[in-house]
Amino acid sequence: MGKVVMYGSVSVDGFVADENDQPGALFDWLTSGDVSLDESGVLKVSQTSHDYIRPYWDQIGVTIVGRHVFDLTDGWDGKPPGGIDHVVAVSHRPAPEGRDPEAPFYFVDSIEAAVSKAQELAGDRLVEVAAGDVGGQVLAAGLVDEVRMDVAPVVFGSGKRYFGSVDAQHQLEDPDVVIQGNRVLHLRYPVRR
Repeated sequence: MGKVVMYGSVSVDGFVADENDQPGALFDWLTSGDVSLDESGVLKVSQTSHDYIRPYWDQIGVTIVGRHVFDLTDGWDGKPPGGIDHVVAVSHRPAPEGRDPEAPFYFVDSIEAAVSKAQELAGDRLVEVAAGDVGGQVLAAGLVDEVRMDVAPVVFGSGKRYFGSVDAQHQLEDPDVVIQGNRVLHLRYPVRR
């Protein structure tokens, strides 16, 4: 089975969005360079960021998100983001009515079920867990192997926390990747077991 990786862009003070779910300058690094990160040509990063992020994105088989993120993005119009094969959404509500039944989205009611379904779908590819409440719950359950952060040089002061409502201490190993790109610091921490 592939690794489970908690991932997201984060402010220096630990937030993935402001109080109104707006990412503000967190994603400025995705348009601060001259190397295309995807085929759209919209995302352009530094060569350093490209060489780190593109191989990571290519390894992701499934992304796990919470229902809140799914609803905020309007289910990405039925197409998983970034060329990912499947999305597993954690929700205590049924799947939205009127959605395309062929879209590769799965709705489950617990983080354990989400990780199990995601690993089944991903095979030996990575399972990405979006940072925030669901990511924090998966970390707290001991199901995350690695934490990846794209730290943006912005301070929010308050908002939606990277680790959600985690209220216990969790040990990470020393970072095994520290890469500076334009407007971003890429960090990767193995989770201590």
